[in-house]
Amino acid sequence: MRGTLTAMQNPDTPLDAAGTITALSTATHALDDLGTLPAASGLYAWWAAPDVFAQLPGPTHPTEPELRLLYVGLAKNLRRRITSNHLRRSGSSTLRRTLAGLLLDAERYQTRRTDRVVIVDEDEIRLTTWMHTHLRLTWCLHPAPADVEAAVIGQWATPLNVSHAIGGPALAVITAARAAYNTSA
Repeated sequence: MRGTLTAMQNPDTPLDAAGTITALSTATHALDDLGTLPAASGLYAWWAAPDVFAQLPGPTHPTEPELRLLYVGLAKNLRRRITSNHLRRSGSSTLRRTLAGLLLDAERYQTRRTDRVVIVDEDEIRLTTWMHTHLRLTWCLHPAPADVEAAVIGQWATPLNVSHAIGGPALAVITAARAAYNTSA
């Protein structure tokens, strides 16, 4: 392992998969506490309490055992990806579309078709509020996040990631939720 990436480490020093997992296992941030989210490339991890999507088991956070991992992604610009995509519009976020699919019936989200299925504007706001209430975030800098993303997802077996997924019951649930979402408009 090349070392754990901290906010002070040189972001040009790439981590291997194990180092990236260690770096993503740091203290989580509430979504209203993203002031230190850098405008740099890296990976991010979404965490939630075990009762959020209880049917989808994920790894427990090593220092916050009340949380488990849901999703890992990569970004050329972490701040823009999280604040402008994941926390705003379902059309540009696979994570938001997956969450909406899982919550479609419970939250009664309404969708419409553009070049893809998206949530109507008022439900985009409700989904963002749901995310602020139920999810937490970690991130780490990485100069080439695509180089380790598949290995991180494979080793961690993140339940909401379909790309690079190994399979199992979570994959069937996510595939069904995405299909329901994509046929809802």
